[in-house]
Amino acid sequence: MIFEWLHPLLIAAALALAVIGAVRRISLWRAGQPAEQSISLIAGLLTIPKRYFHDLHDIVERDKYMAKTHVAAGGGFVLSAVLIIVVHLFGIESKILAWGLLAALALMFVGGLMVAKRRQNPPSRISKGPWMRLPKSLLSFAGAFFVLTLPAAGVLPEGTGGWILTIVLTALIIWGMGEMFFGMTWGGPMKHAFAGALHLAFHRRQERFGGGRSTGLKPVDLGQDILGVSKPTDFKWNQLLGFDACVQCGRCEAMCPAFAAGQPLNPKKLIQDMVVGLAGGTDANYAGSPYPGKDVGSAKGGPTQIITEGLVDPETLWSCTTCRACVEECPMMIEHVDAIVDMRRFLTMEKGNTPNKGAEVLDNIIATDNPNGYAPASRTNWAADQNLAVMKDVKEADVLFWVSDGAFDMRSQRILRSFVKLLKAANVDFAVLGDEELDSGDVARRLGDDAAFQSLAKRNIEIMSQYKFKRIVTTDPHAYHCLRNEYADFGGDLFKNVEVLHHTTFLNELVQQGKLKLDTFSGGTVTYHDPCYLGRYNGEYEAPRELLRSLGIEVAEMERSGFRSRCCGGGGGAPITDIPGERRIADMRMEDVNTTGAELVAVGCQQCTAMLEGVVEPRPEVKDIAEILADQLIEEVH
Repeated sequence: MIFEWLHPLLIAAALALAVIGAVRRISLWRAGQPAEQSISLIAGLLTIPKRYFHDLHDIVERDKYMAKTHVAAGGGFVLSAVLIIVVHLFGIESKILAWGLLAALALMFVGGLMVAKRRQNPPSRISKGPWMRLPKSLLSFAGAFFVLTLPAAGVLPEGTGGWILTIVLTALIIWGMGEMFFGMTWGGPMKHAFAGALHLAFHRRQERFGGGRSTGLKPVDLGQDILGVSKPTDFKWNQLLGFDACVQCGRCEAMCPAFAAGQPLNPKKLIQDMVVGLAGGTDANYAGSPYPGKDVGSAKGGPTQIITEGLVDPETLWSCTTCRACVEECPMMIEHVDAIVDMRRFLTMEKGNTPNKGAEVLDNIIATDNPNGYAPASRTNWAADQNLAVMKDVKEADVLFWVSDGAFDMRSQRILRSFVKLLKAANVDFAVLGDEELDSGDVARRLGDDAAFQSLAKRNIEIMSQYKFKRIVTTDPHAYHCLRNEYADFGGDLFKNVEVLHHTTFLNELVQQGKLKLDTFSGGTVTYHDPCYLGRYNGEYEAPRELLRSLGIEVAEMERSGFRSRCCGGGGGAPITDIPGERRIADMRMEDVNTTGAELVAVGCQQCTAMLEGVVEPRPEVKDIAEILADQLIEEVH
C-alpha cells in the first residue's frame, strides 16, 4: 500500500492531540477543590478493569441489549486501540498480533452496527445531536483499520491497494480517529470513555465498589469561607470529573419522579449544565430533553460564575426529592444528589434562599428542635397511656426506640402505637429518650442547612452517649438513614458499638424467632411500596416482604418496585419547598398501585403513608406494616 508512512503519522498525530486534550481536561477538573482520597494514583488506575467489568457493567447489564453493545463496541475499541499502536504505529510484524487486531476490529464493527440499530429509533431519553454520528464513527474506524491490517495478517499481499484505496482509507481513519482518539479528550460522545474510566478510579465514594453501599451526605466544613457550592470550581475535583463521565443515556431522566411530574428538573440536563459550567459556555449544543417548561439555549456559565445566576435556576435544585433513583440507574455511577444538595447548601446557608415554607421550617428546627415548631415537651404526649420506659429513668435497655417526629402527627402516632404493641407482645426490653429526643436533622440537611443538622446530630449523640443500649430501632426511614449513615461522622465510638435498624428489619427478626404469633391476613390483594430511604439508601427490600409473606400475603408487585421503586414525593424537603409541576408525584405512585388491583398498600415509612393517603379517594387503603402486623397479632391470655 503506497505512502506507508502516512497512516503511522496520522496515528501518532491523533494520539499526541489526545494527550494534549487529556492534559487540558484534567486541568479543568483540577480547578475544583481538593478531595479526600484513600487511593493513590497508581492504585486507582489499577482498579479500573475490575470496576469496569464488575461494578459498572452490573448496572449496564440491566439493559441487556446495551450491555452486549457496550462489550462489543467498547471492548473491541479498547483492544483495537492497543493493537493498532503496536502493529501500525510501532510496526511490530507479527501475524498473531495482526489477526488479534482483525478480531478486535470485527468485534468493534459488530458493536458499531448494534449502536446504529439502537440509534435508528432511539428512546426519547437518549440525547441526539453529535451522538447520532457515533455509529458512523465506530464503523469507519473499525472498517478502515480492518482493511489496513489485512496485509499484516497475510490475507493480502504487502503493497496491495492504490491511490483510491489509500485516499478512502485515510479519510475513514481521520474521521474515525477524530472521534475515537481526539474526541475522547477534547469533547464529543467519546469523552465519557476517558472521563468515565478515571471516574471509576477516583470516585468520590470509593465504598460503592465491590458490592458496597455509600449514601450518606458528606459533612460541610463549617469553617470554610463559603458554605456549599456557589460556582463549579467549588465542587471537589473528582465531582467535576464525574460530571464529564456522563454518557447522556437518560436512564436518570427516565427514573426521575420530578421530571415525570413536569417539575423543572431533568438530572441528565443538570449534569450537562455542570459540564457547561466546568468548561464555560452555553447549553446551545445540548441535544436531549430540557427541563420541563424551560427551553434549551438560555443557560450559560463559567468555572468561577455563580451557578444559580444564569446556569441553573434554583427551582430546578429544589424540585429534587433526593430519592437517588437517578444515582441508582446511572451506568457511570455519577452522584447527582450530592451535587444538588451541595448547591442547596449555598442557597440556604449563604443566601437564605429556601423557597416557600423552607425558611419557616428551618427556623422551627432551630427554635424547637422539630420542623413543625411543636413544643418539645409535647413529644411524648402520644404515649401518655403507653407506660413506656424512659432512658433517663432506666439508664439501660436492649433497644432504644427512636420515635422521630411522627410523635407530633396524629396519623403517625397510630404507627407508633402499633409498633409499641408489637414490642410489648414480643417482650422486648426497650426504652425511649422521651423529651430528650431531638429531631434527627434529616429535613434540615436535605434542605441544605448542614449547620443545623450538625448541631442536632452532636446534641443527640451527646444525649444517647449517657445511656447503654445495643440497638436503635425506628419506624422512620429518614431518621434511620441519618442515624445509621450520617451520625457516625460526629459520633466518636457510639456507632461502632450500636446497631441501627428499621422497624421492619427488627420485626422480621422477632417473627423469625417465633416471638410474635400472627394470624393469617384475609383482607384482599396487597402491594408494597418501597420507601426510597429504606430501599435505595439502605438496601432493605426483603424484610418488609418477608413480614407480609409471614401473614400469608402474596405481594402484588408494582412494575416500579425494589431498587426501581417510584418515590412518593415526600423526601428531600420537597413538600416544604413545593415546586409546582404538571401533576403530583404521589398521584403517579397511586396509579402504579392501581395497576396491581391492590386493595391495600403496605408501607414502611410515615412520610410515605402521609403522601399516599393525601391522594384523592377513591383509592386503596394505606397502612404501615407495623399496623398490619398489629391487626393480625394473636395476643396470649395470661
